[in-house]
Amino acid sequence: VQLQASGGGLVQAGDSLRLSCAASGDTFNIKTMGWFRQAPGKEHEFLAAVTWSGSRTYYTRSVRGRFTISRDNAQNAGYLQMNSLKPEDTAFYYCAARSGSGFYTLRSQYHYWGQGTLVTVSS
Repeated sequence: VQLQASGGGLVQAGDSLRLSCAASGDTFNIKTMGWFRQAPGKEHEFLAAVTWSGSRTYYTRSVRGRFTISRDNAQNAGYLQMNSLKPEDTAFYYCAARSGSGFYTLRSQYHYWGQGTLVTVSS
């Protein structure tokens, strides 16, 4: 499984941004897709996860209500819609996938990773 994240950029506080994650290869192995971020000098932070069918989602408290995770089966892609962005949302954002079901929040519990896409939010 290969994951390719895209959609990062420089935005102003209050703006919205949508990140995409294109999956290829043996995507039948994927049961859950998630998004993490890593700010400079900090650990990876789990943000959200969605079942590969797109039927169920899970969010960490800090982004619930502002971020929306989704899936597009036809496109073999996942998305993270981010609204009301704040300067503290500045980070590299990573999509990840796991071959087991269930929602997990630790980096080590995801088997496949895309490269990061940088989101910078100016004040």
